[in-house]
Amino acid sequence: MDLLELWEQMGIPVKALMILLGLMSMWSMGVFFERLFTFTQAGKQSKAFAPQVAKHLKDGHLKDAIAVSQSKNYKYSHLGKVVLAGLQEYQFQKDAGVELSRDDVIDSVRRAIQRASALTAADLKKGMGSLATIGATAVFVGLLATTLGVINAFQGIAATGSGGLGAVSAGIAEALVGTAIGLFVAIPAVWFYNGLTTRIEFFNVEMDNSSSELVDYFIKKAD
Repeated sequence: MDLLELWEQMGIPVKALMILLGLMSMWSMGVFFERLFTFTQAGKQSKAFAPQVAKHLKDGHLKDAIAVSQSKNYKYSHLGKVVLAGLQEYQFQKDAGVELSRDDVIDSVRRAIQRASALTAADLKKGMGSLATIGATAVFVGLLATTLGVINAFQGIAATGSGGLGAVSAGIAEALVGTAIGLFVAIPAVWFYNGLTTRIEFFNVEMDNSSSELVDYFIKKAD
């Protein structure tokens, strides 16, 4: 029995579940490659961004550092988004013409950085929920197809009045294929999710470190 014949032997509910598993597989692959591209660009751009903005800050050129952070060359950089928020808030406080204490300025900058970090972290996690859902549920969708295949096998027995292999082979084949495809979809989705989550955690650590360094820079600058 080839795949085409097996497909023709499947009942409509099982076919619907197979189509659903196919869509889940394509979605998980799409999310993975989109996130992989985004994370690769984020890593490369942040690696190039950090020394440039550090040089401008060391020289006291705050506006140049802001211009670098706003550059389209670093639109994927997670560090660029966080640093830009802190720099813009500090510049705004200085240009507002309102006399604020050093602690007030630093607190305002720290809150701006925290908001940017939260938004950037949420953006990095885009699509991760669907990967987790697919990894957790694809097996059960496959098991549902397995259950329906077993039911079909018993219906074959009832229809023929015989318990021979020929009466149940189509149902058993449906059951095995349903389980196999469910695992085929779920296992890569779990791998993708775990791998991408590790990258996100690394990016979060980088953002936390950059945030702390930027706040320390403004504290020293205000002294």
